[in-house]
Amino acid sequence: MLHLRYYPNAPYVKYIKPGVGIMASNDDNASAAHEFYNYLSFRRAMPLANEPHTRPPVHSALQKVFSIRVKLGVPTARKTHKEIMKTRMTEVTEKADPAQEIELSKKREANWPAVLILIHVHLLSLYGLWLLLYDVKWFTVFLLISLCFMATLGMTTGAHRLWAHRSYKAHISLRIMLMLFQTLAGVGSIYDWVQQHRFHHAHFATSNDPYDNNKGFLYAQIITRMRKLSPHQEKLKQSIDMSDLENDSVVMFQKKIYWLLYIILFLLLPLNAPLEYWDDSVLSAVFVIGFLRYFIVLHAAWLIESAICVWGLKPGQKSPPDSNSVFIISMSFWPQYHYLIPYDYKSGEYGTYDSGCSSAFIRVWAALGLATDLRTVESKTIQRALANVAKTKRSLQTCLEEALKEQCLPDQHYLRRG
Repeated sequence: MLHLRYYPNAPYVKYIKPGVGIMASNDDNASAAHEFYNYLSFRRAMPLANEPHTRPPVHSALQKVFSIRVKLGVPTARKTHKEIMKTRMTEVTEKADPAQEIELSKKREANWPAVLILIHVHLLSLYGLWLLLYDVKWFTVFLLISLCFMATLGMTTGAHRLWAHRSYKAHISLRIMLMLFQTLAGVGSIYDWVQQHRFHHAHFATSNDPYDNNKGFLYAQIITRMRKLSPHQEKLKQSIDMSDLENDSVVMFQKKIYWLLYIILFLLLPLNAPLEYWDDSVLSAVFVIGFLRYFIVLHAAWLIESAICVWGLKPGQKSPPDSNSVFIISMSFWPQYHYLIPYDYKSGEYGTYDSGCSSAFIRVWAALGLATDLRTVESKTIQRALANVAKTKRSLQTCLEEALKEQCLPDQHYLRRG
């Protein structure tokens, strides 16, 4: 006769038969224990005594619910809390249906600290602009231009082309310089910015893109900066491959002590210079070198993601409209090309191709031996890919990848334009 003994305060149910101890672990569910008891009675598990080395036949469905141990002549050991929790987690994993997983929210909440900071920066920079026009010294103006230039260069040639898209390889001395320049932008560490930018490229022009250009320039440039990523976007962002940056000692060094570098390079040194070296006013230092500089650099950095709203073509357009004054200055199909081939070092951030200041600096560094392996695509390669698209009716991306395998760039190609 198989007897059932249920312990309400114990995390298991014990079935006792002379010479046989069977422990079934479950969630203290008495009904499940009785179900298991009835099952054993139905299968007539009594021959266990004559088969000391054989486990009782247990239905596969019950095996997922119960953890069964059979010991002959030995009392069944009580499980520890760690073993019980491990068993329960295993059961939950086995029972979970991937199709029934809880869908993460796609709603983006307001980032109130960012909202307050950006409101103050924009309002106080207006007073800085007034001081710039009427009250500051010329050395302060030169300092403002220099700091904005270095910060923008750190973002375009450093964070964007070097680290985000691997457009070229840089000597460690150049990487350190670009890291310091990028810190002057005050937009976060290189690691965090690159992860966000790669996430933007991976989900470009979709609802998961934090800078969705379909919502307009104002959204991509400003509004999205005042919102947190949704839980769904955060999960997608964590899947971005960042292994190359994790192996970059310069990037990881900056990430580790970013806020210390921020305080020294972005705040203390720039604000102290006008006061210490040419005796400018505190107001000029704070509102011109502080708030106005931050306003300029922020929008220059933000324009990297929102530039397609300015220089891009609308769906269905084959040529830029005459009403767009930007194209009168610079005729360019840059945005579509950049998102197709993001690693071309000639692609400028602000609607240019092979004619911008950042591209010129990269060529100079290459001539000095500080930059190597500059990646670009020749016009002939693109023409060959387009011809293959017309012939085979395959996607441009596929044909372009095939054409790039056959491309052979000449040595020192960066020294010639075009």
